[in-house]
Amino acid sequence: MFARAEGTAFARISHRVFFMTDEVKNYITPGGHRRLQEELARLWKVERPPIVATVAWAAGNGDRSENADYTYAKRKLRQIDKRIRYLSKSLDRAVVVDNAGKTHDRVHFGATVTIGYQTGEEREVTIVGVDELDSGDTRVSWRSPLARALLRAKVGDTVTLRAPRGAERLEIIAVRYDDLR
Repeated sequence: MFARAEGTAFARISHRVFFMTDEVKNYITPGGHRRLQEELARLWKVERPPIVATVAWAAGNGDRSENADYTYAKRKLRQIDKRIRYLSKSLDRAVVVDNAGKTHDRVHFGATVTIGYQTGEEREVTIVGVDELDSGDTRVSWRSPLARALLRAKVGDTVTLRAPRGAERLEIIAVRYDDLR
């Protein structure tokens, strides 16, 4: 009844067919890729072994139902294993993009863009992968509304950012490609 295209999965939901690609690209900078690999190695080699040893020791103490050491260690082990699975999948889907030092006249992944708001305020953002965000607002995901508005624009262009508070016009003041290693 349904044809299945190479590399896609499908689901039939209330007489509609939705196609999803098996692999969603995870664009990432070389530095972000290195940090994820380091975190994965640290979890496997440093954090996980002592927790496994604690679980084994606590399991050997008898009744596990009232064994706080066992319960806590198992919970911690589940958290670590969940993060390991997430990192492994992210790294498997990762597409490393290195635009450092290149002279693009348009905004692409890895660009550091200076934007001007209508209020006269300026802000500098770097477009990075979803796994590379920091707590500040200087790095934005390439999937974010701001990055989507900026991508493929060039210096001097005015783009429209569709935000929850309404549409906002932004001017591209400068574009550069720093080394994001």
